[in-house]
Amino acid sequence: MSPRRSDPTTRPALVDIAARLLAEHGPQALSTRRIAAEADSSTMTVYTHFGGMSGLVREMVREGFARLQERLTRVQATDDPVADMALLGRAYRLNALANPHLYAVMFGGSSLAGFSLSEEDRQHGRYTLANVAECADRCLTTGRFRPGDPILVAHQMWTAVHGLVTLELGGYLIPPYDADTCVEAQLIGLMVSAGDDYTAAATSVAKSLNRLDEI
Repeated sequence: MSPRRSDPTTRPALVDIAARLLAEHGPQALSTRRIAAEADSSTMTVYTHFGGMSGLVREMVREGFARLQERLTRVQATDDPVADMALLGRAYRLNALANPHLYAVMFGGSSLAGFSLSEEDRQHGRYTLANVAECADRCLTTGRFRPGDPILVAHQMWTAVHGLVTLELGGYLIPPYDADTCVEAQLIGLMVSAGDDYTAAATSVAKSLNRLDEI
């Protein structure tokens, strides 16, 4: 009898299941038995795909950043780099909202039941920041942002949007200052703080809102 072919959807499905269990039931739910039961599979599946629970935890981080990268790279460069930058911020937010359980694991928001992340794991996702740094460089080159370090600008954008998204996922942003309201104000404020003119920044941020179908 020929060996049974593995289901190509099993690996990402296990990652999603593990992240959801972690977020909804805490680290005590992070076991091969519980994950296999949720996946309607055997405990060996976890070992086959990830080599064990430590490998699965590491894969949650990598899968989370892979999904973020896929979302960020949907943003196409245009002749308005500030609108592109705003759209990158929106893409970051939308990815977090689409993958809240993975997002918590990516940035240490979930206790991992004794499975610790290495420094390499924690720094793994920095490659996604290159998208923002490249866009920041275009904003600087065109004079929309004041002269500066594009990588530092990218970090400023990242930390600011990450903070807002974390508050949104935690349910802290409520009317009249809900997440949508805060996002629009924050995006404009970030562009102005980087050196852009307020009116020009507001126009570019508004343009980015009309490009949501791109991401």
